[in-house]
Amino acid sequence: QVQLVESGGGLVQPGGSLRLSCAASGSIFSINGMNWYRQAPGKQRDLVATITPGDRPRYADSVKGRFTISRDDAKHTTYLQMNSLTPEDTAVYYCNADVFEIGISYFRNYWGQGTQVTVSS
Repeated sequence: QVQLVESGGGLVQPGGSLRLSCAASGSIFSINGMNWYRQAPGKQRDLVATITPGDRPRYADSVKGRFTISRDDAKHTTYLQMNSLTPEDTAVYYCNADVFEIGISYFRNYWGQGTQVTVSS
């Protein structure tokens, strides 16, 4: 079994920055795609950013130029640097990953529990 644990959420003023982290733990052989989603109250969960080994990071249009996704494979961790935050970025942010576990020949998709980001003055 694998667990994803997000951290770094909180309250920030408009124009501010936050850095989210998501650490995977468990019987991990390797991780393929690592993704950040967000869900605002009353709205669907949307993909924000994705990073896959050997490919360039990809972003939702709403965050391009403001958010940066990265990963540290040695630590099984992905990060989301969020700059120039606006109230429209307020949401619960979820980490998601495709994980190859030790002894299993296919990847499984896992979700974190989410971390709240609130942008308000």
